[in-house]
Amino acid sequence: MSGYNDPYGGGGYSGAVNRAPVRNQEVFDGKQLRKAIARRTVDFNSSAIQWHLQRCMEMDGDERLAIFPSPENITKLLPPCAPAMMANPITSICAKFVHSSINKQRCPINACAWTPEGKRLITGASTGEFALWNGLTFNFETILQAHDSPVRSIIWSHNGKWMVTGDNMGIVKYWQSNMNNLKAFQAHEQPIRDISFSTSDLKFATCSDDGSIKIWDFARPVQGQEERSLEGHGWDVRCMDWHPFLPIIASGSKDSLVKIWDARSGKPLTTLHGHKNTINKVKWNRNGNWLLTGSRDQLAKLYDVRTMREFQTFRGHTKEITSIRWHPVHEDLFVTGTAGGALHFWIVDRSDAVVDIPSAHGSTVHDVDWHPVGHILVSSSQDNATKFWTRNRPGDWIVDAEETESARRPTTVSDRPPLKRPPIDDLGTGPKRFNRGGLGGRFSRV
Repeated sequence: MSGYNDPYGGGGYSGAVNRAPVRNQEVFDGKQLRKAIARRTVDFNSSAIQWHLQRCMEMDGDERLAIFPSPENITKLLPPCAPAMMANPITSICAKFVHSSINKQRCPINACAWTPEGKRLITGASTGEFALWNGLTFNFETILQAHDSPVRSIIWSHNGKWMVTGDNMGIVKYWQSNMNNLKAFQAHEQPIRDISFSTSDLKFATCSDDGSIKIWDFARPVQGQEERSLEGHGWDVRCMDWHPFLPIIASGSKDSLVKIWDARSGKPLTTLHGHKNTINKVKWNRNGNWLLTGSRDQLAKLYDVRTMREFQTFRGHTKEITSIRWHPVHEDLFVTGTAGGALHFWIVDRSDAVVDIPSAHGSTVHDVDWHPVGHILVSSSQDNATKFWTRNRPGDWIVDAEETESARRPTTVSDRPPLKRPPIDDLGTGPKRFNRGGLGGRFSRV
Protein backbone atom coordinates (compact mmCIF):
# COMPACT_ATOMS: atom_id res chain seq x y z
CA MET A 1 0.00 0.00 0.00
CA SER A 2 1.34 3.39 -0.88
CA GLY A 3 2.22 5.96 1.75
CA TYR A 4 0.18 8.69 -0.04
CA ASN A 5 -2.57 10.14 2.19
CA ASP A 6 -5.52 10.91 -0.02
CA PRO A 7 -8.02 13.65 0.90
CA TYR A 8 -10.58 11.01 1.84
CA GLY A 9 -8.60 9.73 4.81
CA GLY A 10 -7.50 6.36 3.37
CA GLY A 11 -3.98 4.87 3.11
CA GLY A 12 -3.97 5.31 -0.65
CA TYR A 13 -6.21 6.17 -3.56
CA SER A 14 -8.85 3.49 -3.91
CA GLY A 15 -11.06 5.13 -6.53
CA ALA A 16 -13.99 5.63 -4.15
CA VAL A 17 -14.52 9.31 -4.76
CA ASN A 18 -17.98 9.39 -3.21
CA ARG A 19 -16.76 9.12 0.36
CA ALA A 20 -17.05 12.20 2.57
CA PRO A 21 -13.68 13.75 3.45
CA VAL A 22 -12.50 13.56 7.04
CA ARG A 23 -12.04 16.93 8.68
CA ASN A 24 -8.62 17.80 10.01
CA GLN A 25 -8.82 17.49 13.80
CA GLU A 26 -6.38 19.42 15.98
CA VAL A 27 -5.20 17.62 19.09
CA PHE A 28 -3.38 19.24 22.02
CA ASP A 29 -2.26 17.42 25.15
CA GLY A 30 -4.26 14.39 24.11
CA LYS A 31 -7.48 16.38 23.78
CA GLN A 32 -9.35 17.25 20.65
CA LEU A 33 -9.66 21.01 20.26
CA ARG A 34 -12.95 22.55 19.36
CA LYS A 35 -12.98 24.16 15.95
CA ALA A 36 -13.18 27.95 16.01
CA ILE A 37 -16.51 29.32 14.79
CA ALA A 38 -16.94 32.73 13.24
CA ARG A 39 -19.77 34.34 15.20
CA ARG A 40 -21.93 37.27 14.25
CA THR A 41 -21.49 40.25 16.52
CA VAL A 42 -23.02 43.68 17.02
CA ASP A 43 -20.40 46.04 18.42
CA PHE A 44 -21.53 49.56 19.31
CA ASN A 45 -17.98 50.78 20.09
CA SER A 46 -17.25 51.74 16.49
CA SER A 47 -20.40 53.85 16.29
CA ALA A 48 -19.56 55.48 19.63
CA ILE A 49 -16.10 56.41 18.33
CA GLN A 50 -17.66 57.82 15.16
CA TRP A 51 -20.00 59.94 17.27
CA HIS A 52 -17.07 61.19 19.35
CA LEU A 53 -15.28 62.31 16.17
CA GLN A 54 -18.36 64.03 14.75
CA ARG A 55 -19.32 66.00 17.82
CA CYS A 56 -16.74 68.67 17.03
CA MET A 57 -18.54 69.35 13.72
CA GLU A 58 -21.93 69.99 15.31
CA MET A 59 -22.05 73.74 15.66
CA ASP A 60 -25.39 74.03 17.45
CA GLY A 61 -28.38 71.99 18.57
CA ASP A 62 -30.07 72.09 15.16
CA GLU A 63 -27.04 70.88 13.23
CA ARG A 64 -27.30 67.20 12.26
CA LEU A 65 -25.37 64.98 9.89
CA ALA A 66 -27.45 63.11 7.31
CA ILE A 67 -27.08 59.35 6.83
CA PHE A 68 -28.29 58.25 3.42
CA PRO A 69 -29.75 54.75 2.78
CA SER A 70 -26.81 53.06 1.11
CA PRO A 71 -24.42 50.35 2.36
CA GLU A 72 -21.35 52.58 2.14
CA ASN A 73 -22.83 54.74 4.92
CA ILE A 74 -22.82 51.91 7.48
CA THR A 75 -19.70 53.38 9.08
CA LYS A 76 -21.61 56.63 9.74
CA LEU A 77 -24.23 54.95 11.93
CA LEU A 78 -24.22 56.46 15.43
CA PRO A 79 -25.42 55.18 18.83
CA PRO A 80 -29.09 55.82 19.72
CA CYS A 81 -28.02 58.42 22.31
CA ALA A 82 -26.35 60.60 19.66
CA PRO A 83 -28.40 63.77 18.95
CA ALA A 84 -28.86 62.81 15.28
CA MET A 85 -30.40 59.50 16.38
CA MET A 86 -32.36 60.82 19.35
CA ALA A 87 -34.19 63.24 17.08
CA ASN A 88 -35.57 60.35 15.01
CA PRO A 89 -36.81 57.32 17.02
CA ILE A 90 -37.30 55.25 13.87
CA THR A 91 -33.53 54.88 13.56
CA SER A 92 -33.47 52.81 16.78
CA ILE A 93 -36.05 50.18 15.80
CA CYS A 94 -34.42 46.76 16.12
CA ALA A 95 -36.02 44.70 13.35
CA LYS A 96 -32.93 42.91 12.00
CA PHE A 97 -32.61 39.33 13.25
CA VAL A 98 -29.10 38.53 14.50
CA HIS A 99 -28.98 35.35 16.57
CA SER A 100 -31.12 32.73 18.31
CA SER A 101 -29.90 31.16 21.56
CA ILE A 102 -31.39 27.95 22.99
CA ASN A 103 -30.52 26.21 26.25
CA LYS A 104 -29.11 22.70 26.03
CA GLN A 105 -32.13 21.53 28.01
CA ARG A 106 -34.89 22.92 25.83
CA CYS A 107 -37.57 24.67 27.86
CA PRO A 108 -39.66 27.86 27.71
CA ILE A 109 -37.86 31.08 28.67
CA ASN A 110 -40.09 33.15 30.95
CA ALA A 111 -37.89 36.18 31.67
CA CYS A 112 -34.82 37.97 30.36
CA ALA A 113 -32.78 40.95 31.55
CA TRP A 114 -29.56 42.65 30.50
CA THR A 115 -26.93 43.30 33.13
CA PRO A 116 -26.63 47.03 33.93
CA GLU A 117 -23.40 47.43 31.95
CA GLY A 118 -24.82 45.50 28.97
CA LYS A 119 -22.06 42.88 28.79
CA ARG A 120 -24.30 39.87 29.44
CA LEU A 121 -27.89 38.75 29.14
CA ILE A 122 -29.55 36.71 31.88
CA THR A 123 -32.50 34.47 31.04
CA GLY A 124 -34.80 32.68 33.47
CA ALA A 125 -36.21 29.34 32.32
CA SER A 126 -39.18 27.23 33.32
CA THR A 127 -36.71 24.75 34.87
CA GLY A 128 -35.59 27.40 37.38
CA GLU A 129 -32.21 27.87 35.70
CA PHE A 130 -30.33 31.05 34.87
CA ALA A 131 -28.42 31.11 31.58
CA LEU A 132 -25.83 33.81 30.90
CA TRP A 133 -25.19 34.85 27.29
CA ASN A 134 -22.43 37.09 25.99
CA GLY A 135 -23.82 40.45 24.94
CA LEU A 136 -21.33 40.92 22.10
CA THR A 137 -21.09 37.55 20.35
CA PHE A 138 -24.30 36.04 21.89
CA ASN A 139 -22.57 32.77 22.80
CA PHE A 140 -23.36 30.76 25.94
CA GLU A 141 -21.24 31.54 29.01
CA THR A 142 -22.63 29.67 32.00
CA ILE A 143 -25.74 28.19 33.56
CA LEU A 144 -26.80 27.73 37.18
CA GLN A 145 -29.76 26.28 39.04
CA ALA A 146 -31.24 29.40 40.61
CA HIS A 147 -34.76 28.31 41.66
CA ASP A 148 -36.59 25.04 42.24
CA SER A 149 -39.57 26.20 40.17
CA PRO A 150 -40.02 28.28 37.01
CA VAL A 151 -38.50 31.76 37.14
CA ARG A 152 -41.20 34.41 36.61
CA SER A 153 -39.49 37.77 37.05
CA ILE A 154 -35.95 39.22 36.89
CA ILE A 155 -35.16 42.83 37.77
CA TRP A 156 -32.04 44.86 38.61
CA SER A 157 -31.90 47.66 41.15
CA HIS A 158 -31.42 51.17 39.80
CA ASN A 159 -27.84 51.33 41.13
CA GLY A 160 -26.99 48.11 39.25
CA LYS A 161 -25.63 46.27 42.30
CA TRP A 162 -28.47 43.86 43.08
CA MET A 163 -30.70 41.53 41.13
CA VAL A 164 -34.01 40.27 42.55
CA THR A 165 -35.90 37.31 41.11
CA GLY A 166 -39.22 35.64 41.83
CA ASP A 167 -40.46 32.16 40.98
CA ASN A 168 -43.61 30.10 40.66
CA MET A 169 -43.59 29.09 44.34
CA GLY A 170 -43.66 32.68 45.58
CA ILE A 171 -39.99 32.74 46.62
CA VAL A 172 -37.87 35.90 46.21
CA LYS A 173 -34.07 35.73 45.98
CA TYR A 174 -31.32 38.36 46.13
CA TRP A 175 -28.31 38.09 43.80
CA GLN A 176 -25.06 39.97 43.41
CA SER A 177 -23.60 40.82 40.00
CA ASN A 178 -21.34 37.73 40.24
CA MET A 179 -24.48 35.54 40.59
CA ASN A 180 -23.88 34.93 44.28
CA ASN A 181 -27.17 34.24 46.07
CA LEU A 182 -27.33 36.12 49.39
CA LYS A 183 -30.92 35.78 50.56
CA ALA A 184 -34.15 33.92 49.86
CA PHE A 185 -37.55 34.18 51.53
CA GLN A 186 -41.18 33.24 50.93
CA ALA A 187 -42.96 36.41 49.77
CA HIS A 188 -46.24 34.92 48.51
CA GLU A 189 -48.05 31.61 48.61
CA GLN A 190 -48.93 31.85 44.92
CA PRO A 191 -46.68 32.46 41.87
CA ILE A 192 -44.98 35.86 41.71
CA ARG A 193 -45.83 37.71 38.50
CA ASP A 194 -43.81 40.92 38.72
CA ILE A 195 -41.22 42.77 40.83
CA SER A 196 -40.35 46.47 40.83
CA PHE A 197 -37.90 48.67 42.75
CA SER A 198 -38.61 52.08 44.23
CA THR A 199 -36.59 55.07 43.04
CA SER A 200 -34.22 54.93 46.02
CA ASP A 201 -33.79 51.11 45.85
CA LEU A 202 -34.59 51.00 49.58
CA LYS A 203 -37.89 49.22 48.93
CA PHE A 204 -39.36 46.92 46.30
CA ALA A 205 -42.80 45.56 45.54
CA THR A 206 -44.03 42.15 44.42
CA CYS A 207 -47.38 41.05 42.99
CA SER A 208 -48.83 37.59 42.87
CA ASP A 209 -51.72 35.40 41.83
CA ASP A 210 -53.00 35.66 45.40
CA GLY A 211 -54.47 39.06 44.44
CA SER A 212 -52.14 41.18 46.56
CA ILE A 213 -49.22 43.59 46.11
CA LYS A 214 -46.65 43.58 48.90
CA ILE A 215 -44.06 46.25 49.67
CA TRP A 216 -40.80 45.06 51.27
CA ASP A 217 -37.84 46.73 52.93
CA PHE A 218 -34.93 45.65 50.75
CA ALA A 219 -32.37 45.72 53.57
CA ARG A 220 -34.43 43.77 56.12
CA PRO A 221 -37.10 41.63 54.48
CA VAL A 222 -38.84 39.29 56.91
CA GLN A 223 -40.97 36.42 55.71
CA GLY A 224 -44.62 37.12 56.38
CA GLN A 225 -43.87 40.65 57.68
CA GLU A 226 -44.09 42.90 54.66
CA GLU A 227 -44.22 46.65 55.27
CA ARG A 228 -47.51 47.05 53.48
CA SER A 229 -49.98 44.91 51.57
CA LEU A 230 -52.07 46.52 48.85
CA GLU A 231 -55.34 44.69 48.39
CA GLY A 232 -58.20 45.84 46.21
CA HIS A 233 -58.10 43.79 43.01
CA GLY A 234 -60.80 41.19 42.64
CA TRP A 235 -58.55 38.60 41.01
CA ASP A 236 -54.93 37.68 40.27
CA VAL A 237 -52.54 40.64 40.01
CA ARG A 238 -50.61 39.96 36.81
CA CYS A 239 -48.30 43.00 36.63
CA MET A 240 -47.16 46.12 38.47
CA ASP A 241 -44.60 48.89 38.09
CA TRP A 242 -43.21 51.50 40.48
CA HIS A 243 -43.23 55.12 39.29
CA PRO A 244 -39.76 56.33 38.17
CA PHE A 245 -39.54 59.10 40.80
CA LEU A 246 -42.75 59.16 42.88
CA PRO A 247 -44.11 56.79 45.57
CA ILE A 248 -46.83 55.55 43.23
CA ILE A 249 -47.44 52.00 42.01
CA ALA A 250 -49.50 50.97 38.99
CA SER A 251 -50.93 47.45 38.85
CA GLY A 252 -52.94 45.38 36.40
CA SER A 253 -55.11 42.43 37.22
CA LYS A 254 -57.18 39.64 35.81
CA ASP A 255 -60.26 41.68 36.74
CA SER A 256 -59.53 43.98 33.74
CA LEU A 257 -58.72 46.95 35.99
CA VAL A 258 -55.63 49.13 36.25
CA LYS A 259 -55.16 50.61 39.71
CA ILE A 260 -52.77 53.34 40.85
CA TRP A 261 -51.70 53.13 44.50
CA ASP A 262 -50.06 55.40 47.05
CA ALA A 263 -47.10 53.33 48.22
CA ARG A 264 -46.86 55.22 51.51
CA SER A 265 -50.44 54.84 52.73
CA GLY A 266 -51.30 51.70 50.77
CA LYS A 267 -54.55 53.22 49.51
CA PRO A 268 -55.70 53.24 45.87
CA LEU A 269 -55.61 56.66 44.21
CA THR A 270 -57.68 55.84 41.14
CA THR A 271 -58.90 53.00 38.93
CA LEU A 272 -58.70 52.96 35.12
CA HIS A 273 -61.46 51.04 33.30
CA GLY A 274 -60.14 51.15 29.72
CA HIS A 275 -59.69 47.42 29.03
CA LYS A 276 -62.16 44.58 28.71
CA ASN A 277 -59.93 41.65 29.62
CA THR A 278 -56.90 40.65 31.70
CA ILE A 279 -54.16 43.28 32.05
CA ASN A 280 -50.90 41.49 31.30
CA LYS A 281 -48.40 44.37 31.44
CA VAL A 282 -48.13 47.92 32.78
CA LYS A 283 -45.07 50.15 32.30
CA TRP A 284 -44.34 53.72 33.33
CA ASN A 285 -42.51 55.93 30.88
CA ARG A 286 -39.34 57.53 32.19
CA ASN A 287 -40.95 60.97 31.84
CA GLY A 288 -43.28 59.96 34.69
CA ASN A 289 -46.43 61.17 32.92
CA TRP A 290 -47.32 58.24 30.67
CA LEU A 291 -48.58 54.84 31.77
CA LEU A 292 -48.64 52.10 29.10
CA THR A 293 -50.86 49.05 29.50
CA GLY A 294 -51.16 45.83 27.48
CA SER A 295 -54.13 43.51 27.74
CA ARG A 296 -55.61 40.25 26.62
CA ASP A 297 -58.15 42.25 24.58
CA GLN A 298 -55.33 42.82 22.02
CA LEU A 299 -55.10 46.54 22.81
CA ALA A 300 -52.31 48.67 24.20
CA LYS A 301 -53.41 51.89 25.85
CA LEU A 302 -51.47 54.97 26.89
CA TYR A 303 -52.73 57.02 29.85
CA ASP A 304 -51.69 60.51 30.92
CA VAL A 305 -51.68 60.42 34.71
CA ARG A 306 -51.80 64.22 34.94
CA THR A 307 -55.38 64.09 33.72
CA MET A 308 -56.07 60.41 34.50
CA ARG A 309 -57.41 59.97 31.00
CA GLU A 310 -56.68 57.68 28.09
CA PHE A 311 -54.20 59.34 25.75
CA GLN A 312 -54.02 56.89 22.85
CA THR A 313 -55.05 53.35 21.89
CA PHE A 314 -52.73 51.16 19.79
CA ARG A 315 -54.62 48.66 17.62
CA GLY A 316 -53.27 46.05 15.26
CA HIS A 317 -52.37 43.08 17.46
CA THR A 318 -53.89 39.78 16.38
CA LYS A 319 -53.28 38.03 19.71
CA GLU A 320 -53.18 39.08 23.34
CA ILE A 321 -50.30 41.33 24.42
CA THR A 322 -47.91 39.48 26.72
CA SER A 323 -44.89 41.82 26.95
CA ILE A 324 -44.16 45.54 26.69
CA ARG A 325 -40.99 47.60 27.02
CA TRP A 326 -40.14 51.29 26.53
CA HIS A 327 -36.94 52.20 24.69
CA PRO A 328 -34.19 53.36 27.10
CA VAL A 329 -33.31 56.44 24.98
CA HIS A 330 -36.41 57.43 22.97
CA GLU A 331 -39.27 58.11 25.33
CA ASP A 332 -41.92 57.82 22.58
CA LEU A 333 -40.78 54.43 21.20
CA PHE A 334 -41.84 51.05 22.62
CA VAL A 335 -42.17 47.42 21.58
CA THR A 336 -44.90 44.87 22.27
CA GLY A 337 -44.83 41.08 22.09
CA THR A 338 -47.90 38.91 21.62
CA ALA A 339 -49.13 35.39 22.28
CA GLY A 340 -48.82 34.70 18.55
CA GLY A 341 -45.05 35.23 18.58
CA ALA A 342 -45.15 38.65 16.90
CA LEU A 343 -43.20 41.81 17.71
CA HIS A 344 -44.66 45.26 17.02
CA PHE A 345 -42.80 48.57 17.22
CA TRP A 346 -44.82 51.70 18.00
CA ILE A 347 -44.29 55.45 18.18
CA VAL A 348 -46.60 57.41 20.45
CA ASP A 349 -47.91 59.89 17.89
CA ARG A 350 -48.80 57.27 15.25
CA SER A 351 -51.90 55.12 15.22
CA ASP A 352 -50.38 52.16 13.34
CA ALA A 353 -47.33 50.10 14.18
CA VAL A 354 -44.16 51.43 12.57
CA VAL A 355 -42.77 47.91 12.05
CA ASP A 356 -44.42 44.49 12.44
CA ILE A 357 -42.53 41.19 12.69
CA PRO A 358 -45.38 38.65 12.62
CA SER A 359 -43.19 35.53 12.89
CA ALA A 360 -40.54 36.68 15.33
CA HIS A 361 -41.18 33.57 17.47
CA GLY A 362 -43.10 30.35 17.07
CA SER A 363 -45.09 30.87 20.25
CA THR A 364 -45.86 33.36 23.04
CA VAL A 365 -43.31 36.13 23.61
CA HIS A 366 -42.96 36.10 27.40
CA ASP A 367 -40.53 38.98 27.82
CA VAL A 368 -38.56 41.61 25.89
CA ASP A 369 -35.71 43.85 27.00
CA TRP A 370 -33.61 46.57 25.36
CA HIS A 371 -29.85 46.75 25.69
CA PRO A 372 -28.91 49.71 27.96
CA VAL A 373 -27.43 51.47 24.92
CA GLY A 374 -30.64 50.86 22.95
CA HIS A 375 -29.12 49.26 19.84
CA ILE A 376 -30.18 45.64 20.55
CA LEU A 377 -33.51 44.10 21.53
CA VAL A 378 -33.80 40.64 23.05
CA SER A 379 -36.99 38.55 23.22
CA SER A 380 -37.69 35.32 25.10
CA SER A 381 -40.48 32.96 24.23
CA GLN A 382 -42.43 29.80 24.89
CA ASP A 383 -40.70 28.27 21.83
CA ASN A 384 -37.52 27.74 23.98
CA ALA A 385 -35.58 30.43 22.09
CA THR A 386 -34.01 33.73 23.11
CA LYS A 387 -33.57 35.93 20.05
CA PHE A 388 -31.42 38.99 19.49
CA TRP A 389 -32.48 41.82 17.18
CA THR A 390 -30.50 44.86 16.11
CA ARG A 391 -31.02 48.08 14.16
CA ASN A 392 -31.33 47.92 10.40
CA ARG A 393 -28.28 49.37 8.74
CA PRO A 394 -28.53 52.03 6.02
CA GLY A 395 -29.95 50.43 2.87
CA ASP A 396 -31.30 47.32 4.64
CA TRP A 397 -34.73 45.79 4.11
CA ILE A 398 -36.95 44.50 6.89
CA VAL A 399 -36.84 40.70 6.78
CA ASP A 400 -38.83 38.32 8.94
CA ALA A 401 -37.15 35.95 11.39
CA GLU A 402 -37.16 33.11 8.87
CA GLU A 403 -35.79 35.56 6.26
CA THR A 404 -38.21 34.37 3.66
CA GLU A 405 -38.50 36.25 0.43
CA SER A 406 -42.24 36.69 0.88
CA ALA A 407 -41.67 38.57 4.14
CA ARG A 408 -39.31 41.10 2.56
CA ARG A 409 -40.68 44.61 2.36
CA PRO A 410 -39.30 48.16 2.31
CA THR A 411 -38.44 49.97 5.52
CA THR A 412 -41.24 52.54 5.50
CA VAL A 413 -43.66 53.84 8.07
CA SER A 414 -47.30 54.76 8.06
CA ASP A 415 -48.22 58.00 6.28
CA ARG A 416 -51.09 58.73 8.61
CA PRO A 417 -50.91 62.05 10.47
CA PRO A 418 -50.06 62.10 14.18
CA LEU A 419 -52.78 61.91 16.83
CA LYS A 420 -53.66 64.59 19.40
CA ARG A 421 -50.01 65.34 20.04
CA PRO A 422 -48.18 67.96 17.88
CA PRO A 423 -45.25 66.77 15.76
CA ILE A 424 -41.91 66.43 17.51
CA ASP A 425 -40.42 69.30 15.48
CA ASP A 426 -43.12 71.68 16.72
CA LEU A 427 -42.30 70.82 20.32
CA GLY A 428 -38.76 72.02 19.83
CA THR A 429 -37.30 68.63 20.74
CA GLY A 430 -36.28 67.46 17.29
CA PRO A 431 -34.43 68.66 14.22
CA LYS A 432 -36.06 70.37 11.27
CA ARG A 433 -33.72 69.03 8.65
CA PHE A 434 -34.90 65.45 8.36
CA ASN A 435 -38.15 63.75 7.60
CA ARG A 436 -39.35 60.83 9.75
CA GLY A 437 -40.02 58.30 7.02
CA GLY A 438 -37.20 55.81 7.29
CA LEU A 439 -35.47 53.16 9.36
CA GLY A 440 -31.86 52.51 10.21
CA GLY A 441 -30.59 55.80 8.84
CA ARG A 442 -33.20 56.15 6.09
CA PHE A 443 -33.79 59.88 6.31
CA SER A 444 -32.94 62.75 3.99
CA ARG A 445 -32.79 66.50 3.95
CA VAL A 446 -36.08 68.36 3.54
